[in-house]
Amino acid sequence: MESVRTRVRRAHHGRADVIIGKAGVTREVLREIDARLEKKEVVKVKMLKTALKREEGGRRELARRVAGSLGARLMGVRGYTFILYRPRRGGSKVKRPSRRLLGSWVE
Repeated sequence: MESVRTRVRRAHHGRADVIIGKAGVTREVLREIDARLEKKEVVKVKMLKTALKREEGGRRELARRVAGSLGARLMGVRGYTFILYRPRRGGSKVKRPSRRLLGSWVE
């Protein structure tokens, strides 16, 4: 079985799985990242510069908030991309987010 470290390294070199666009972090974006984490465990997310204008804080702060709201671990930030890791439900050591929390991001 492949280690998490190897999969994170591979994700850094691959294409982004999800892109946070000019609308910023929306419920739909969080749901998509959540679904991809459930399927792949390691997800690469790219944020556009225009997304940062809509959100408070910088790129690292945005990455931390997305990771925290999804119960994922932030594995690294490079430029405007970041990698998230969350084990699948069966062997989960990280607490899964509630659906209420996903909806509270956007007012």
